[in-house]
Amino acid sequence: MVLIKHLPRESALQRQIHGEAAEWSVTDHLLAAAVDHLAVGNWMFTCVNSGEDSDPPEFPQAVPRPGSKEDEAADADADGEDTGTGAAGGATAPPAGAVSPGELARFFG
Repeated sequence: MVLIKHLPRESALQRQIHGEAAEWSVTDHLLAAAVDHLAVGNWMFTCVNSGEDSDPPEFPQAVPRPGSKEDEAADADADGEDTGTGAAGGATAPPAGAVSPGELARFFG
């Protein structure tokens, strides 16, 4: 039991049990979060500095993480299944659980 508990992340058993999530370290998750926050910051900058008559830019897509709902939806779309999550044109709203521009503005205030 102790041997199995302390196997490295790259081991075949860890990959079998945890899938792709076994390959992601804390550093990988932090880097993905940093990229997401930079993308949202750039999106906010573009929204604020674009003309009033121009179309708003699309909200940036988050870096896919192993085991996330977006990751499962992408796999289902690749398999040809319709998940019903697509939008019909126009700018997309931030996904549920995403940081809103107002919250970012208060944070960076």
